[in-house]
Amino acid sequence: MTTNYLINLVGPTAIGKTSLAIKLAQHYHTEIISADSRQFFKEMRIGTAVPSKEELKAAPHHFIQHLSIEDEYSVGDFEKEAITELEEIFSTHKIAIMVGGSGLYTKSILEGLDHFPKVDPKLRKELNFIYKTKGIAPLQQQLKAVDPKYFQIAEIQNPHRIIRALEISLGSEKPYSYYLNQKKPKRNFTPISIGLDAPRETIYERINQRVDLMVEEGLLEEAKKLFPKRKLNALNTVGYKELFAYFEGIHSLETAITEIKKNTRRFAKRQLTWFRKQENIQWFNFQTSSKEIINFIEEQYSTPPKK
Repeated sequence: MTTNYLINLVGPTAIGKTSLAIKLAQHYHTEIISADSRQFFKEMRIGTAVPSKEELKAAPHHFIQHLSIEDEYSVGDFEKEAITELEEIFSTHKIAIMVGGSGLYTKSILEGLDHFPKVDPKLRKELNFIYKTKGIAPLQQQLKAVDPKYFQIAEIQNPHRIIRALEISLGSEKPYSYYLNQKKPKRNFTPISIGLDAPRETIYERINQRVDLMVEEGLLEEAKKLFPKRKLNALNTVGYKELFAYFEGIHSLETAITEIKKNTRRFAKRQLTWFRKQENIQWFNFQTSSKEIINFIEEQYSTPPKK
């Protein structure tokens, strides 16, 4: 039976995960793995609400601003690197903290990912060309022909998902569905998942306040520096794309800020939808004291995990 525990702290943006993670890390004298994919990039500090210098000093953090927006980095890369980092932490600590709002990234650590073979990148270019010139319909028809099983469950209106499934099916000569639901790796820890939540109105109010604070701290200037590289995938995200539209003259600054707030609220709603579908998350109101949450954690690791 494992004696290592990973406290997995999740919830919507602006709910207070960073503050709680630091309190837990200080209590257990341990380190924090960030699973917030938007905070990986060193050029994107203000718009992704990266922890402050004081917060970063308060407890050791990993995977904060360790990449450039020009780097290619996938959830698979994160899984490999974060598992390696956790093994290092567990060599001297019984408990580690993971915090973030990127559901797929936290899931990759807790459960592992389905892994796919490498295929010729030309395939994706060819499929993208078909999509740009003929639309999504021929891609849907092709997927139905090569992988009818996946076609039945696929988001068939999502071109990225369709193209991904097709490039794997065509490039590996095995259907995309063949690679799904593979046997997951065993982890050397037991997860304790904690979710922070609040009434919707409170979440939305906190988001609006955070966006106003970002603007005060210089979000406009940060986005202006990144504007020449706006086509990079890392920058196709809330808080930047709305300001890029303002720089392009598509709408006013006031409208851009309103759009950031609206799109961040939508993002928070998607986060909650994702996490509420996950099993074994113990939810707490965001105002719950860290002492109460620590009491819950200690009850969990004093109880043998269910077989």
